[in-house]
Amino acid sequence: MKRAEQVTFGGSGLDRAALRRNDPQLLDQAMKDPAARCLLLWRGKVLVQGEGLDQLAFVSMTHSLVRNGPGGAINAPVFLGVSEDGTPLFAMDISGWTAEGLDLSGVGDFVDRSEQQHPDLPDGQVFAELRRIMTRLSPRDAELAATAKAVIGWHETHQFCARCGARSEMSQGGWQRSCPDCGGQHFPRTDPVVIMLITRGNSVLMGRSPGWPEGMFSLLAGFVEPGETLEAAVRREVMEEAGVPVGAVQYLASQPWPFPASLMFGCAGEALSDDINIDPVEIEEAMWVTKTEMMQAFAGDHPRLLPARKGAIAHFLLQHWLADTLD
Repeated sequence: MKRAEQVTFGGSGLDRAALRRNDPQLLDQAMKDPAARCLLLWRGKVLVQGEGLDQLAFVSMTHSLVRNGPGGAINAPVFLGVSEDGTPLFAMDISGWTAEGLDLSGVGDFVDRSEQQHPDLPDGQVFAELRRIMTRLSPRDAELAATAKAVIGWHETHQFCARCGARSEMSQGGWQRSCPDCGGQHFPRTDPVVIMLITRGNSVLMGRSPGWPEGMFSLLAGFVEPGETLEAAVRREVMEEAGVPVGAVQYLASQPWPFPASLMFGCAGEALSDDINIDPVEIEEAMWVTKTEMMQAFAGDHPRLLPARKGAIAHFLLQHWLADTLD
């Protein structure tokens, strides 16, 4: 697919400068660089600024929240890479901040529209949910935000060695956890997920999970199992969820999806039957949607169907399906 890397979170070409990760001296130099900048995260939300909250907000490495802040999943910055001009970029979790007295009603919800302003940061710099503002960010800011959120989220849930159970320690600039007891080495995980544009003639298969907002449908998706190809995963997941057999399958595009840490493989598949027989444990409902109906949904005119979330690869694939630009 020619436009594959135009998907949100993809294609910015960030220089991750991976060779610096295992060199303590180079990492120390990067952290002490006066130009170095750090992206702050709080409870999975990223620090942004701008009238439309369309830019990441960075602080210096000497800022009090970096040097001796409230901390969170880790107590040291994660090295993200370097900018085009060589500026070292880091990320730091400050989830230990309680945000006392601020609106926390939406934090953790499927749709979180709340914003939190830390008293030690300038006016206009707030923590916002990445899913809410991801389409407003530049490709570079989106990749940095996705990387920071995914790696810090991994540290939060993998603080103990999977081999012996001892508490592990952050190393390699945040890209590894090392066990001081058994010597085990652990690396950030990314879970492969297939998301399928399954078509039958002029219609596409859409489904919804229990608990989604009313009217919200998306393409079917599921985790790839060990020992399974992408094509096999597509056929298995569609059969399990909707009871629809699938023939030819092809890969289209991929998207890092840091909610919490997946790599979405967008695939196209040809359904061999119109019949739908859902598994109610897997999904709440599935249906065939024609191109005309999907165009209505994208325009906001469909009486029942909402378009897939903007910024998600489902929206990206459907948009190109409607425009006949999947090749």
